[in-house]
Amino acid sequence: MRGYEPILAILLFSCALALHSRQVDLKLRLDYLWAVQAEEERDDMERVKLDNKRILFNLLPAHVAQHFLMSNPRNMDLYYQSYSQVGVMFASIPNFNDFYIELDGNNMGVECLRLLNEIIADFDELMEKECYRDIEKIKTIGSTYMGAVGLVPTTGTKAKKSIYSHLSTLADFSIEMFDVLDEINYQSYNDFVLRVGINVGPVVAGVIGARRPQYDIWGNTVNVASRMDSTGVQGKIQVTEDVHRILKRCNYEFVCRGKVSVKGKGEMLTYFLEGKIDGINAQTRSLNLERKMYPYGRTNVQTKLGTSCPSVSSSTSFPVSPTMGTLQATTSHANQTLHYLPSVPAVEEA
Repeated sequence: MRGYEPILAILLFSCALALHSRQVDLKLRLDYLWAVQAEEERDDMERVKLDNKRILFNLLPAHVAQHFLMSNPRNMDLYYQSYSQVGVMFASIPNFNDFYIELDGNNMGVECLRLLNEIIADFDELMEKECYRDIEKIKTIGSTYMGAVGLVPTTGTKAKKSIYSHLSTLADFSIEMFDVLDEINYQSYNDFVLRVGINVGPVVAGVIGARRPQYDIWGNTVNVASRMDSTGVQGKIQVTEDVHRILKRCNYEFVCRGKVSVKGKGEMLTYFLEGKIDGINAQTRSLNLERKMYPYGRTNVQTKLGTSCPSVSSSTSFPVSPTMGTLQATTSHANQTLHYLPSVPAVEEA
C-alpha cells in the first residue's frame, strides 16, 4: 500500500485542484455576470435620468429646470422671479369652438381634437426655430396659445438693450403663425382665423405645484395681453400703446385702431400690427402680409383703411368728420407709417 500513497496523493491533489479551478471559474463567471448586470442597471438608470431630465425641460424653461436640478432636494423653496420688461402674447382661434360643436354633434369630437393637436404642434415646431428660441411657450388654454419673451434672467443694461429685439422676435413669430395656420387650412379645407394680442411690461414668473409643477407668469401685463386678444379682430394682431412705442423704431407698420373699451381697464388706445417694412420692398411686404393674414378676404369693414385719408405732418391738426366724429389721417415718420382708421366702435369684453 505504501507504494500507492504517492499516486493517491497526486490523485487527491488533482481532484482538489480541479475543484478549486472550477470554483474560481464559477466565481469569475458570476463576477462577470454581476458586472454586466450592474452595467445594464447603470445604463437603465442613466436612461431614466435622461428621460426625467427631458420631461423636466419640457415642463419648465431651461434656466428654471437647471435651477431645480442644481438645488438641494431637501430645500425646495418656492421659485419665483420678477421681470421688468416681458413681451406677452395670446393667440387664439375664435371660430374653432364652432367647428368643435359641429363635429361633436356628428360624433367626430376626436377628429376635432386631433386637428387642434396638429395646430398646436405646428406652433410648437415653429417656436423651435433658432430665431425664435428666446420665446417661451407658457401654456395652451383650449385653442388659445400663450407665449412670452424676455424671461431669461439678464442684467439691467442688457435687458434695456434687448427689449427691442425681444419684441421684434415676438412680433415676427406672431406674423408667421398666420402662415402656419394658412397651411393647415389649405390641407384640411378649413377656414380657421387667428387673432393675436400682445402687451409688454413687468411680470412675476414662478413654478407652482409639487406632483405636476407648472411654470406660469402673473401680473397686469398678462391680463392686458389677454384683453388685447379677446377684444381684438379676427385676422389681426392687436397691440398696446407700449408695444407700438417700442416696435415703431424697428420698422414695423401699424394701424391705429383707436380707443377700445376693455373690462377692468377702461378705454385703451390700441394698434393693429400690419407687418414689417423691409426697406425698398416695404410695399411688397405689406401686400404679402395682407394676403397671408386674410386668405379668405376681409369681411369686417371696420378694419379697412380709408382711402381718402389725407397725409399730414406731426404738427398738423387732425380733421374731424362731423358725421363720424373720428380722426381720419395718415402720419408718416422716418422709420414707420401710422394710419388712422376712419371709424372704430368700442369693444367691451363679455
